[in-house]
Amino acid sequence: MVITSCASGGGKTDGPESSVGFAECAGKPNDCNGGKTKQGGTITYALGKDIKAWNTLSSAGNTVEYQHALFGVVPRAHHYYPDLSVQVNKDLLDSVEITSKDPMTVVYKIKKEAVWNDGTPVSAEDFIYTWQVQNSRDCPTCKAATTSGFKQANSVTGSDGGKTVTVVFSEPFPDWQAMFVPIYPGHIAKQHGSLADSFTWLEQNVPTYSAGPYKVEKYEPNFAVTLVRNEKWWGKPAPLDKVVFRIITKDSELVPAMRNREVNAIAPIPTPDLVTQVKQISEAHWYLGKSLSWEHFDLNLKNPFLADKALRQALFTAIDRKQIIAKTVGQYAPDTAPIGNHNFVPGMKAYQDLITKTGQGTGDVEKAKKILTDAGYKIENGKLITPKGETVPPLRMRHTTGNQLRKDSCELFANMVKPLGIEVQVVQTDDLGGTLTAGDFDVIIYAWVLTPLRIGGARQLWHSTSSSNYGKWVNTESDRLLDEAARTVGDDTKAHDLINRANDLMAQDAYVLPLFQRESFLSVSKQYTNLRPNPTNHGTVYNVGAWGLLDQAQ
Repeated sequence: MVITSCASGGGKTDGPESSVGFAECAGKPNDCNGGKTKQGGTITYALGKDIKAWNTLSSAGNTVEYQHALFGVVPRAHHYYPDLSVQVNKDLLDSVEITSKDPMTVVYKIKKEAVWNDGTPVSAEDFIYTWQVQNSRDCPTCKAATTSGFKQANSVTGSDGGKTVTVVFSEPFPDWQAMFVPIYPGHIAKQHGSLADSFTWLEQNVPTYSAGPYKVEKYEPNFAVTLVRNEKWWGKPAPLDKVVFRIITKDSELVPAMRNREVNAIAPIPTPDLVTQVKQISEAHWYLGKSLSWEHFDLNLKNPFLADKALRQALFTAIDRKQIIAKTVGQYAPDTAPIGNHNFVPGMKAYQDLITKTGQGTGDVEKAKKILTDAGYKIENGKLITPKGETVPPLRMRHTTGNQLRKDSCELFANMVKPLGIEVQVVQTDDLGGTLTAGDFDVIIYAWVLTPLRIGGARQLWHSTSSSNYGKWVNTESDRLLDEAARTVGDDTKAHDLINRANDLMAQDAYVLPLFQRESFLSVSKQYTNLRPNPTNHGTVYNVGAWGLLDQAQ
């Protein structure tokens, strides 16, 4: 799962809203807006964040925007498609097969012609490096976004001249298809010191390497990342000469840029004004529907005041999620409702509402005050006093720069907890991954973008040892349940039950308050084809190598 910026949406209850170009996406999600392409041309795609980390295996680089900019550059063993299927990357691999269940063994066959753009073959060396920097054993100081699967893999070895990779697990791992998504070049890493040093180097330096249809031509900070065709690409040539990811961090600048043809495609978090304005652009298709992304408020338990469960429960009880929805996403998607789970969204078979029974998110200020007074707190002169007589200091609440929805949500949060004697200072960040990794927040709002593979993802987010557990919640019983779920192969019902039991513990502890399942919005100029909405974290760029200008002469 990654951080950000097939159900109902857009004010309807029977499917997504769209213009003619995306009209078939509900029934044919993998093929809609398809067409014959002509060679040449450039597309400019709006990217909502400037890139601060180039190693998307790292916790700092684990954002949707960073991954999307590099999707055509660094290879992946599997891709997540718009219909939520998980498919082998046939450009990279001839086959992937589970050859043994005890011990669990997965064998990858890399295409013989697959090479990095310096001519070095894509090989087991790349898989081994990618495993080593994420298994927490070979590089304990590497702050990997996830260790799921890599930690369970006991060995990764190469044969057949490095073109066959064999992964043997010490214990079963049900979400094994989420591994090696993506893969980084082991031979480049070796040139930059130890595992830890190379991991940092990859994070800090713009890629000159590529094993995809495109390579990075240039990066202009706070302006654009420009990709050009990779001349060493062995697959079907990309139709476009260039893909430019234009960095636009302010939502207010997106529609003018689209109208002026400064950008040809946008996929922002929608706002009422943005949706209304885009619908008026006659030269573009648009789509609005539910995504696998969910917004949430997180608390940092390293803050000694927020380490107290009663204070956390009171904060979340005072928050009125329905009011937040009504004043933000509900203005353009009125069917949006609060969600009650940290791992599954409505429509998924395993979804259970574990929040409603806690009373969190109801906006019940009097109940929140009672939670505090029962725990020994006092509200004096508009300030909250702890049982030890300390005044609870102002809380710093962070949101991403230029995101109006999140800014509004933070301001609503601040107003809702003010009657408890708690002051909230709203502070923006232009480096969400860095802010989360550093724990530079007391409260923060962001989104997790789910993958179709749900079992290992829960461990990635909420286990006490995971670097993606940014607020540092620790519960040994939850850890045990998540560990057991991550070992459960072939029995999804059991695994999902274990995850929900762990989730129930976290819900009671008031660590993260789920808000709502986010809308997915995409608008693309009508002259381009093969761009389509994808609710998974792989997004519209999952097939970036197929994007092109529509051949009107077909």
